[in-house]
Amino acid sequence: MKSRKIINQNTYQNLLLFTLAFSGRFGTHSLRYFFSAVSGISDFPEFTIVGQVDDQQFMYFDSKIMKVVPKTEWMRQSEGADYWDRETQTSIGAHQVYKVNIQTLKARFNQTTGVHTVQVMYGCEFDDQTGETNGFRQDGYDGEDFLFLDLKEMRWITPVMQGIPTIQKWNNYGYEIEAKKHYFSTVCIEWLKKYLEYGKSSLKKTVSPQVSVLKKSSSSPVKCHATGFYPKDVTISWMKNDQEHHEDVEVGQPLPNEDGTFQKTSTLTVTPEELKKNEFICVVEHQGKTFREILKDDSPLIAIIVGVVLALILLAVIGVVVFKVYQKKKGFKPVNASDDGSNSSARTDPQA
Repeated sequence: MKSRKIINQNTYQNLLLFTLAFSGRFGTHSLRYFFSAVSGISDFPEFTIVGQVDDQQFMYFDSKIMKVVPKTEWMRQSEGADYWDRETQTSIGAHQVYKVNIQTLKARFNQTTGVHTVQVMYGCEFDDQTGETNGFRQDGYDGEDFLFLDLKEMRWITPVMQGIPTIQKWNNYGYEIEAKKHYFSTVCIEWLKKYLEYGKSSLKKTVSPQVSVLKKSSSSPVKCHATGFYPKDVTISWMKNDQEHHEDVEVGQPLPNEDGTFQKTSTLTVTPEELKKNEFICVVEHQGKTFREILKDDSPLIAIIVGVVLALILLAVIGVVVFKVYQKKKGFKPVNASDDGSNSSARTDPQA
């Protein structure tokens, strides 16, 4: 898996990449929680949590509303008040811990002003064809990796000196690491399967993309825009005179549309002279189907309008985490289980 840097909170569009930081493989399902503690932004909640099953957000919490709420109809209909009360109390506890943690890290980094974030991503996945499961947990601070949990070695690891006090402290909590291992190998997988059953009619849907080739002016880069597709995994490539073309091509990440589908763009930088002399074709592959769109001289001179929900922008700005993903072999890493192992999210952490 490609490495990617944690995205700072100063660019709304970049923050929307949270939905695609971890692309699912065919047959693989995932349960992920993203949360962030923020210091120095008065207009947004200081703590936010988002839960996703596969590509769909199913729950949300922030420190202004102070409760966990469902974000899909299938979740709203499947769990009762006890579930939402329990998740709310767990989230409130996490909020209090991370209010302290962000102040601790600001002191370690010798920071007194400015915007700062503690960001966490954790969850689990399983392959319904092979039965293989995996747990993952990564933490970041101010746009950089801070620490992660290596489940194979059963220890916390940090790439920065400011993280050493935390891993020295947390690595002494052997019982908590064991609890995390149990959560990710058992509890998290059980809840993931339960959520998949709740939302099977929605999560298993397939919607094909609409493909357009667009340009702002005759001399501007050309954009191949695929939109309205689900699930989010899609491949966009270019052909020049029936040959694969990879030069001067930049492929974006999938972005969410307000109806739950996704969009993705590939940009081709090419001169007007090249366009006249050659035929360029955008090729989009999705769920075993191939869609082609030929770039013509009369291709629409319009800009792409990104159909992203404002609510998702808000979530991304303060609460949703996109991490610099470690190489695939490092994997993703986990979070604490509750004492009784019954929590679906199990979000409580020790202080840093």
